[in-house]
Amino acid sequence: MLLQEQATLQTPVAVFSAHHERAAVEPEQAQFYKRLLPLSKPKTGEQYAFKVDMDRCTGCKACVSACHSLNGLDENETWRDVGTIQGGCGSDAYAQTITTACHHCVDPGCLNGCPVLAYEKDPETGIVRHLDDQCIGCQYCVLKCPYDVPKYSKKLGIVRKCDMCHNRLAEGEAPACVQACPTEAISITIVDTSGILESSKSERDFLPAAPEPSYTKPTTRYVTNKFIPANVEASDNYALHPEHAHYPLVFMLTLMQLSVGLYAAALLAGEGAASTVTRVFAFVAMSLGLIASTSHLGRPLGAWRAFLGLRRSWLSREIVVFGGFSAVAGLYTAAAFLPFIPEMIEKLSGYGTLLIGLVGTFCSVMIYQDTQRPFWRLPVSGGKFFGTAILLGLAGFLSVLSFTGLRPSGLFVVLFLFAALKFGLEALQLRLPAEGGMTPARKSALLLRRPLKAYTFARFAFGIAGVLCFAVPGSPVLGGLGFLLLLTGELLERALFFMAVAAPKMPGSITS
Repeated sequence: MLLQEQATLQTPVAVFSAHHERAAVEPEQAQFYKRLLPLSKPKTGEQYAFKVDMDRCTGCKACVSACHSLNGLDENETWRDVGTIQGGCGSDAYAQTITTACHHCVDPGCLNGCPVLAYEKDPETGIVRHLDDQCIGCQYCVLKCPYDVPKYSKKLGIVRKCDMCHNRLAEGEAPACVQACPTEAISITIVDTSGILESSKSERDFLPAAPEPSYTKPTTRYVTNKFIPANVEASDNYALHPEHAHYPLVFMLTLMQLSVGLYAAALLAGEGAASTVTRVFAFVAMSLGLIASTSHLGRPLGAWRAFLGLRRSWLSREIVVFGGFSAVAGLYTAAAFLPFIPEMIEKLSGYGTLLIGLVGTFCSVMIYQDTQRPFWRLPVSGGKFFGTAILLGLAGFLSVLSFTGLRPSGLFVVLFLFAALKFGLEALQLRLPAEGGMTPARKSALLLRRPLKAYTFARFAFGIAGVLCFAVPGSPVLGGLGFLLLLTGELLERALFFMAVAAPKMPGSITS
């Protein structure tokens, strides 16, 4: 009986094939395609969106393979992923595979953060497309997207992402992932964008265990007839994987903040050899920081277009402001060696350098605050970035004074107090929150205390040792050593800034 029953069963592919053949001779069978693709285009206030029937998804990853093959992606590059959510208890245990891709959000974070306008949202279809020829490979969209959608291609030096196979849709053909799914779990639907914008839905209304949807207003619809337990979570929720360190950004941020701090010290010092040497020191740090920033880009020759996103991108504002900072700081530094520059111009350029440097540092803070990641929230990132400028600025100036034979009065006490405040702020992030569950704060604390414990220990060890070196005033050897130790400690802190952040993402697999 079982053998006879199996002989009559049809696979999903065979069922689709039969419908396709009947549609060729029976026009009414064409309505079958409404299950995969709407027969009309979106109207005003509407857009295309993915619809995922969770009850049909088996986790076979046929959609992943089809997307990879059609778009010619790199070996480890995927625009569609399959993860798992789980929950329940005992006999009511729950597990469900989830297929995810770009959600073509109504208010996309990737588009809002791009400094060169390499993203566009099609006004007719609502599809968020990435313009490869515009991209400079800054990867800020990777940080801005809470769903881990944009993927960086080292081979091409640019970011790429799902475009819902818009060329196929334009010809009335479903995207590769939709056509490849053997159970028809993925389809294209039309959603009302005005309703999504006005909605205050929580993550459970979008997809349990997914990042909060209020930030970018994703359009993907996840439907199921099954009861989803309240304690459902991503299967990889407890995995501790440090994020990318972004070493060029580590050096750029630290050196630019060092430069701002040194220029502030030079301005406060007034005239004399100490001020002149400090300005040169600051100019060198600034130049090295700008060089480091370009090495982070996949296509650095296109960086000149960063002003295009000035209206909405904090990264664009940072690039423009620090460009102005380099010009004014260059004038202020040159004024120490060119006697024909009027004293008024020198003073104005000095105050301008300090003001623009502070604005640029604030832009740096807002770049990471704007990603909505708790580890990078404004008070903490602001304390770290401005703290680095003050701490390294003081340390650098003290080392200059020690080499010029001058003995500072009371500056060590100021350095000690600011170091204590900054180290204390960082130590607060090592605490495990009292509330249960793997919150972003708990995950960051565990990352700092477990996989990154060597970095964490070295960061505090170098920082404390560097401060103590300045306890003996007037020693060139200890002054230089103290600065180098403090600089190393701040570089380690900035590396932890990137590696210990709990990056939001869609649910991953159980083996992640």
